[in-house]
Amino acid sequence: MKKILIGIGSLLAISTVAAFLYFHAQAAYTKVVTGKVFRQDLATVISGTGQIKPKTYVNLGATAMGRVTHFAVKEGDVVKKGETVATIENVQPKANVAAQQATISAARTDIGSSIANEKTAEANVERAKADLTQKNLDWKRAQQLYQEQLISKQDYDSKQAAYDTDVASVAQEVAALNQAKAQTDSARGHLQTQQAMLRVNQDVLDRTLAIAPFDGIVTNEPIREGETVVEGIQNTEGSTLMTLADMSVITAEVKVDETDIVNVQLGQSADVTVDALPGKVFKGHVTLVGDQAILRSTGIATSQSTTGAEEAKDFKVVITLDETSPELRPGFSTTAKITTAKKSSILTLPIQALTMHSVDDDRKDKNGKSVVDTGHDKTPALQGVFVVREEKRKKHAVFVPVTTGITGATEIEVLSGLKEGDEIVVGPYKTLRTLRNDALIKPDATPDTKS
Repeated sequence: MKKILIGIGSLLAISTVAAFLYFHAQAAYTKVVTGKVFRQDLATVISGTGQIKPKTYVNLGATAMGRVTHFAVKEGDVVKKGETVATIENVQPKANVAAQQATISAARTDIGSSIANEKTAEANVERAKADLTQKNLDWKRAQQLYQEQLISKQDYDSKQAAYDTDVASVAQEVAALNQAKAQTDSARGHLQTQQAMLRVNQDVLDRTLAIAPFDGIVTNEPIREGETVVEGIQNTEGSTLMTLADMSVITAEVKVDETDIVNVQLGQSADVTVDALPGKVFKGHVTLVGDQAILRSTGIATSQSTTGAEEAKDFKVVITLDETSPELRPGFSTTAKITTAKKSSILTLPIQALTMHSVDDDRKDKNGKSVVDTGHDKTPALQGVFVVREEKRKKHAVFVPVTTGITGATEIEVLSGLKEGDEIVVGPYKTLRTLRNDALIKPDATPDTKS
């Protein structure tokens, strides 16, 4: 019995020592999460928030003073170019136009009368010339007969007097014709004057009608029917009837952080989403990149700001949508994701695997603990990753410097330092910060979410 107890005690002692040695050996391993370096398509995308805006819009201002008698449209209505959208009281301008039209009608009647007088005068001239021709023949015959002493001196003088009278009559009728023509020209001149006055009065009347300059949507009506409007400076109170937006070309005006704006260029593609239309994505391209920084707190350009405080800044970027939609309205809140770089089938690694490491990070004291060098001669840290290397059936984390390229949402391009299929340490984050070069590791497929 005593031998049995001794044997059992020996087995327990051996098991305890074995277990101690096993767990001591396991404690030398660092538990890590690993991943692979692989090829894929990668795109760099930056985001900006803003609102939907039409490329063209106009504040339709009042061009006449008076009371608004009628609005033909309301906010949200679609209007066509040339459509009357509002009317200002126009009783007096209408009366002036009607009176001027009546005056023009009378002037046309006067012209008709003058033309008739002119025709009569032309007929009188022709009649007088015919009489003169006859009297000229009679006088010439009388001269011949008088020379032959076949008629008396009295008859001769009578024929000469008749001829002279007709010469005067022709001159008189020609003068009357010229007078009639002058009266016609004068009547035509009066008509042109009245027509010019009509155009003036018609223009005054037209100014009481607000006409849509293009196809669009009514986005604002600050004035109500019955209120009085005045001609004035654009956008001043009481001078703007409504705002029309041309929705044939729609843009998304967004603000992009100053750290990202250097990568934004004209023509880059963008995906635009609208808060009011969930699930829909509108394609577009960058058509304007602002060159003025805008203070994020006030929305004022830095060139107009009077304060010198340093704060976050944005830049305006305008994205023109490739296709319009009747669902879009000016002022909708929107988010744009702009693709600033895109590459196909490139070597990538998870962004979280990147770390900064210096050879000084591997220094240890006599107890095997890492020594933090706070001196000024510390070796500069390098960007890189820990690659998993296996030696004598033990896995080590070997630091390898890498150079990187474009950045995606969760991956980054590898330009040098790694090859496809390399296994690398991707976490946990706290472990990566303290991991030493050539440290023993134990890969774990389950990430430590507490780190």
